[in-house]
Amino acid sequence: MEHEQTIPEQRKEGESGPEPDTSVPRRRAGRTTLLIAGAAVLGVLAGTVTGYAVQYHREPTPLPPLAQQKMDGPKPAAMNDATSRRSTNAGRWHKADEDLAKKLVDVPGGVQDSFSGPVSADAFAASWYLQPSDAVGGLIRDGIKSVATARWAENDRNFIEVHLLQYRDRSGAEGFQSEMVGYMPEKDYAGNAGKDFPGVPADFGHLWIDSKAHEEPGYHPVRQARALVRRGDIVMVVEYTNNRGDIDEKALVDIAKRQMERL
Repeated sequence: MEHEQTIPEQRKEGESGPEPDTSVPRRRAGRTTLLIAGAAVLGVLAGTVTGYAVQYHREPTPLPPLAQQKMDGPKPAAMNDATSRRSTNAGRWHKADEDLAKKLVDVPGGVQDSFSGPVSADAFAASWYLQPSDAVGGLIRDGIKSVATARWAENDRNFIEVHLLQYRDRSGAEGFQSEMVGYMPEKDYAGNAGKDFPGVPADFGHLWIDSKAHEEPGYHPVRQARALVRRGDIVMVVEYTNNRGDIDEKALVDIAKRQMERL
């Protein structure tokens, strides 16, 4: 009985059975596709690794030469008696700086420690502000264009500095003016509200003389006076310092007026 159930029935002679299934099983087809895809990936990886290996052992290819191998610029020169800050920092100056420096008042003859010419914004900030690193950023944000300075000393007692600051527009010059007008009345500066500069509208000029001299043990009493005048996008500041505590207001006004004429 078991044999009759388990042994396939013999086909009778003359009977036709079902056609054999000659299609390829799906499982076998999927496995073949994966094998082909894996072989392709391995081939790409092998080619990439081989390419890197070949390139690694090759000599580096030199870059083509620049179209302009020699750049125009000042040639280095040894320092001598004629060397100045401008000659050692020639790349930091622009022709517009020279134009502003030409408007500086003439330095009197026979004076000591004299200088007249353009200065950089950071050099001005270092000599003018208590925190130069912060101040130079403010000058740049306000649109500083160029700065020129003239200074000299008279009889080891009077020290004069004239600063011209030119901005890209009037708003920058107005900002510098309003800032100075704001802090000059403080006790660490003039200590008073000052007065209008003679011959100039109140909104464009001012004059301060320190209420008292600044004294320190072992030093002469130092007193300062300052004149501030704005014309268009240019601000003019004249500082007059005396190391005996005496200020010649007439001399300060005369220097400032001569500078205004140059502007």
